[in-house]
Amino acid sequence: MNYIELTFSPLNDDKLQELLTAMLTTIGCDSFCEEEQSFKAYCPVEDYSEEALNDLLSEPKFVSVNLISAYPLEDKNWNEIWESNYEPVLIDNKCLIRAPFHHDLPSAEYELVIEPKMSFGTAHHETTSQMIQLLLKSDVKGCSVLDMGCGTGILAILASKMGATPVVAIDNDEWAYNNAIENIQLNGTEKVEVELGNADSIGDRKFDVIIANINRNILLNDMEAYAKSLNKSSRLMLSGFYVSDLEAIKKAAESCGLRFESNSATNQWVAALFVKD
Repeated sequence: MNYIELTFSPLNDDKLQELLTAMLTTIGCDSFCEEEQSFKAYCPVEDYSEEALNDLLSEPKFVSVNLISAYPLEDKNWNEIWESNYEPVLIDNKCLIRAPFHHDLPSAEYELVIEPKMSFGTAHHETTSQMIQLLLKSDVKGCSVLDMGCGTGILAILASKMGATPVVAIDNDEWAYNNAIENIQLNGTEKVEVELGNADSIGDRKFDVIIANINRNILLNDMEAYAKSLNKSSRLMLSGFYVSDLEAIKKAAESCGLRFESNSATNQWVAALFVKD
């Protein structure tokens, strides 16, 4: 997969950078890098739209943002960028997420080794970290779990380490599919089954827990498929959308027979829990 690297002049404003990062994700960017002389965002070539970017930057709140360049980035450069900027993450003092090149770190109840490539899901983004927090608060031992839009496979791996079985991880991106397989092997959780596909791939299978950290439109489109694939008294954990989208997500879930249980929010990103009674 090839990416477009967008380089902006230093923003010098943490809140503005957080807001720009959030908005760039809505037009396809999925990775970000802060350097001393610039702020960079990365967007898959097939998702990149110059018109969408120009529309975003024309908004009054981004009047001070200066785009320096936008050019294709070859795959071979990606790992160097990640390794120079990727930091380990500790969530709730229970789950440590690190890369294979991180060493001499404090121990945690759950340690996840994630090879940082182009797949979404390294716990640096608010949606992934909140989904990890949801899982850590849940008893999934012995539960069947489906991770839709698995990205790196991080949530499926954690569920497996927490005792869930069987665990299925599905993503429609071949790069994510291969990266998830690699990370599952790194973590010794080979029982996690990885599939290349989408919600149609679920078929007639039923699960006790479904995790979907994707985006608003896909969640709304696939809500019925998720609901049909849940056992009774089972749970649906969703993220990848904003606070402003929560009511639409709740309405869609409730129309499919799911009861809203709770939600969390960090920097306007939401993770929500629904139950099928």
